[in-house]
Amino acid sequence: MVRVLYIVSAERESGTYIPPLQHKCYELVYYIKGLGTSNVGARSYHFRNSSFSLIPPNTNHDESHQPEADILFVGFHCDNPQMNALAGVYEDDKEQTVLHHLLRMKEEFSRKRDGFVELLNLQMSEITVHLLRLLGAPGSPSLSEDRVQYVMNYMDEHYRQKLPIGSLAEMSGYSYDRFRHLFKERYGCSPLRYLLLKRLDYAKSLLKHTQMHISEVSEASGFVNDAQFCNMFKREIGLTPRTFRINHRA
Repeated sequence: MVRVLYIVSAERESGTYIPPLQHKCYELVYYIKGLGTSNVGARSYHFRNSSFSLIPPNTNHDESHQPEADILFVGFHCDNPQMNALAGVYEDDKEQTVLHHLLRMKEEFSRKRDGFVELLNLQMSEITVHLLRLLGAPGSPSLSEDRVQYVMNYMDEHYRQKLPIGSLAEMSGYSYDRFRHLFKERYGCSPLRYLLLKRLDYAKSLLKHTQMHISEVSEASGFVNDAQFCNMFKREIGLTPRTFRINHRA
């Protein structure tokens, strides 16, 4: 049996820290938009857009938000003991099934039509069944178990900024050499080259579709200076940025 106690949407400012607390119920916290860390019990996790945490009753948990965040959370009772084993932070599936269920619940709660309490409980029951299917299978990875993937996702969002490889390694929890080895083993290139290729792809797009000066393209793409940008571009693409732009427009 599942019984919903509350459903709330909230915004978190960048740098917000939610100190450790416990609930007497389960809590599902969905990060519609955000990036940060969450400690659930004795384990530490990273979360990002379209991930969610599941916190069993009487479990210590806290959160740290880096950029601004939009979250949606629901408190509920559930008498299925298997749910206790799913404590942690996870990704929603490609269809964002958990989010769609929660948004339906939020709408139903806000409208409060006849029978909305029963409907909320039924909708939350659907979510718990989905979670047990999605997360209860052997080998289902949580975000914390794929730290290299998390770092790559971070690189995809911030590649135009200065990203020292040492800092990325520290973010992953591995040593510098171990992080570089695991990254290259999984993605076929070093972290530094991955960043270079991302920046060059972005620079090519700017050269094709904007009138920005070469120096502006260089800065916007995350290169240290114009000389580095032009040298790297010529080495990898075979043309100078200016020639690339002229050829594309011709």
